[in-house]
Amino acid sequence: MSLNLQDIDRIANLARLELKPEESERMLAQINGFFGIVEAMQAVDTSGVQPLAHPVAAIQDIALRLREDVVSETNNREANQRSAPAVERGLFLVPKVIE
Repeated sequence: MSLNLQDIDRIANLARLELKPEESERMLAQINGFFGIVEAMQAVDTSGVQPLAHPVAAIQDIALRLREDVVSETNNREANQRSAPAVERGLFLVPKVIE
């Protein structure tokens, strides 16, 4: 995929950017360079390659240090809501802000 200057002008207009002609040409070169990289990556045959959960896993075995999903604090709802101006059934009450 390759863009032209009209594409850059349209993108700049949609983004509400005002680009000078030399800036448009520089952006065109940078974006087309990016598309060239993407096309080169898409050309690589990745059939049979398993996706990695972490990039370091390609060079060494890693063990994720995950903690157990357990409750670590007690329920302090009442203490936390004591300073609230209005509470009802465990919920903070706030004024309506949408008319």
